[in-house]
Amino acid sequence: MEFKKNQTIYMQIADFICENIMSQNWPEGEKIASVREFAARVEVNPNTVMRTYSHLQDEGIIFNKRGIGFFVQDGASEKITNMQKQDFINNILPDFFKKMKVLKIEFSELKELYSQIENNSSENFQNGSTSN
Repeated sequence: MEFKKNQTIYMQIADFICENIMSQNWPEGEKIASVREFAARVEVNPNTVMRTYSHLQDEGIIFNKRGIGFFVQDGASEKITNMQKQDFINNILPDFFKKMKVLKIEFSELKELYSQIENNSSENFQNGSTSN
């Protein structure tokens, strides 16, 4: 796993885990790798992974069965979606709207661009391609 410098490693690991849960690579109720296994896989200190697991456990994304390991919590995917939606609304949209105002981009232009992107995505999906 390659880490970026603009975010803590434990949060990047949490994002990776959440992405896998949302994409159904790790279904709800499924056991996830132990702290030591995961740390070895991503080449970080086990304490970093433990911090990630503790964070995700506090958020209700995973849970621990003592002596057995960590598992994906039922409803985790929906919870992650709601958390990311709130983060987007609170942290990304204000800057986005500010930039729109500075650049004098109207909502009608934005709607048109969105439609174009959606149409391209649909066409690529129907043609078997997933890249834009």
